[in-house]
Amino acid sequence: MSTNPNHSKQQVAGLALGAIGVVFGDIGTSPLYALKEVFHGGVSIDKLHVLGVLSLIFWSLTLVVTTKYAIFIMRADNKGEGGIMALMALALHGSKDNPDRMRFIVIIGLLGAALFYGDGMITPAISVLSAVEGLKVVSPKLEHYVLPITIAVLSVMFIVQAKGTGAVGKMFAPIMCFWFGSLGVMGVINIVEDPSVLMAVNPYYGVHLLFELGWHGFLIMGAVVLAITGAEALYADMGHFGLKPIRYAWFGFVFPALLLNYFGQGALLIQHPEAIANPFYLLAPTWALYPLLVLSTLATVIASQAVISGAFSVTRQAIQLGYCPRMNIVHTSGDEMGQVYIPVVNWLLMVSVFVLVLSFQSSSALASAYGIAVTGTMIVDTVLAFIVIQALWRWTKLTSITFLTIFLVIDFLFLSANSLKIPSGGWLPLVVGAVLFLILTTWIKGRELLAEHLDDRRVLFEELGEKMKDELLATVPGSAIYLARSLHGVPQVFLHNLEHNHVLHEQIIILTIVTTEEPYVNEAHRVKIREFGQDRTYYRVKLYFGFKQTPDVRRALELCAQEGLPIDPKEVSFFVGSERLSFRNKSPMPKWRRPIFRFLFHNASSPIEFFKIPVDQVIELGIRIEL
Repeated sequence: MSTNPNHSKQQVAGLALGAIGVVFGDIGTSPLYALKEVFHGGVSIDKLHVLGVLSLIFWSLTLVVTTKYAIFIMRADNKGEGGIMALMALALHGSKDNPDRMRFIVIIGLLGAALFYGDGMITPAISVLSAVEGLKVVSPKLEHYVLPITIAVLSVMFIVQAKGTGAVGKMFAPIMCFWFGSLGVMGVINIVEDPSVLMAVNPYYGVHLLFELGWHGFLIMGAVVLAITGAEALYADMGHFGLKPIRYAWFGFVFPALLLNYFGQGALLIQHPEAIANPFYLLAPTWALYPLLVLSTLATVIASQAVISGAFSVTRQAIQLGYCPRMNIVHTSGDEMGQVYIPVVNWLLMVSVFVLVLSFQSSSALASAYGIAVTGTMIVDTVLAFIVIQALWRWTKLTSITFLTIFLVIDFLFLSANSLKIPSGGWLPLVVGAVLFLILTTWIKGRELLAEHLDDRRVLFEELGEKMKDELLATVPGSAIYLARSLHGVPQVFLHNLEHNHVLHEQIIILTIVTTEEPYVNEAHRVKIREFGQDRTYYRVKLYFGFKQTPDVRRALELCAQEGLPIDPKEVSFFVGSERLSFRNKSPMPKWRRPIFRFLFHNASSPIEFFKIPVDQVIELGIRIEL
């Protein structure tokens, strides 16, 4: 849960401690490989070049993570929630009077979400692999154990997802605090050997390096970006911990620890250029290598866990907003609503990560694929934040354009530098992102056509009386609840029941579940009931849920009874349409999209499971839909 102004200092400190365990895992494990990869790009290792590279890393962390995310974008909270879906919902809210802009926001937001999954595949692979590669420093003879141990660690991590991360999560904070403390201590020990390395805070060294190296200086920006991967996690996890705790943790502990470690690695390289083989592990004394190897592996597992949990969270939000087919969602905690497990996403991620590890086989090789998805997502965040700044915050045109220009220039610099990695592996997250974007846009297009189809055939309740005049209908006792996609008119499943069974219940309830653009809807505002009808009583019930909530019809019916709806939740029959889809020859849906949408539609999770409808009270009726 996010913080509020009434939280005590102790509560904020506790949340800040929890944030260290969850939010900063990805960016906190970057020192394992970031500096090494910059110099593996062919930069000669001498004092001036080391200071230049450290200056680029320092200012990337300062401008992108600290200024753009921690100071600016984190102010764009949707009822305390952050992340690309929350930012997209905010931008849409500020653009309701501009349909073209709304379409652009949805497209770019979905593109960012699709790239997030590409990043989510690589983070566990490169993080765990880079940690286990410490075996080669401990003893070169152990090199052939690196891949098997990496696969074993990742296997356990994905398998335990189904059990939930609540219990394990309690261990995250102390481990990550010890991790960041170790980063800082190792850095300080080496900085003392050569304090002149601190001169790298002067941007002159970074700018000088870029001009001196020219085209090659542009290339190394593709490796510098590795130091800021995970920056978007500060914003995405804001709903769990709140703005203040994440900022306090970043400014007070995480940011200084990262800088000390990077500068310590730089000091080591100035003194011992041969340490470039693995500057992170060579920071430590020999006796500490085995404990550091274990600690690094734990830290990378925690970093990977945060990314996997983020993938579950983004998927659930996309489902609730209608951008993704329904999937089976398992709640792994009775206390924390945000802890969910989505089996399909978990196993697809696991297979993808295994393929990456076995294909690339080293963190250096994987680094060539890492970065382009991250920078793509960062560009989307910048553009959406600009829309929010203009539409909701009402900044002056000059101020908002200045914000957009500064950060877009930085983002595009990183993206263009990373685009050179495409032939050597960067194509992979792009292909994954493109496939997911195609799937999401096909689903949205299909849902729009489905809504038009239902709207064209919509029968209003005023017209229903005329249609029923000549029908011989039997009336049976009890209540019937008909699930409806639309907020208006008579649902198809109701008409289908009349046509084939010629039966009406004494009480008829048309139920529609609505997902709002807010993350949470309080139970006090959950239910809206409207009564109408002359010869018979009809009720139109609308249930409102936030995009971070999972609809629960059973609980909602209890609320309906409290609101005065004469209903016994245990004595009702639910009528649900079992829909079969086909396409006309002249369907507006492009031919190449039809099999994709048909597959997604027919394999989406049943509304009975998804909306928590009591299965023994359900009657399913087959309905044919031709688009």
